[in-house]
Amino acid sequence: MGYINPLLRLPAGRALLKLPTAERQRIEAVMRELRDQANTEAETAWRRRKGPMAAYWRAVATYARHIAHAVSIDKTIEGRRAGKGATDLGERKC
Repeated sequence: MGYINPLLRLPAGRALLKLPTAERQRIEAVMRELRDQANTEAETAWRRRKGPMAAYWRAVATYARHIAHAVSIDKTIEGRRAGKGATDLGERKC
């Protein structure tokens, strides 16, 4: 399944791809951990019948996932300029 990452349509989102690989890997790890924790919070809120908080935490998890995917793209901007990679900057297989 593929999707176009909406964060990569923003200049600041594309700037993430220009970061050194080590920095992107650290950001990815933190965002994946944040996603897991936010999903846990969403489940807890849902069980407690706190719908608005459950929705909030699901949104946090979604944003964290999008950021993690954005920084984990293995195709660099330079590679795309050379004609390699997906046709759209944000396209990625999940």
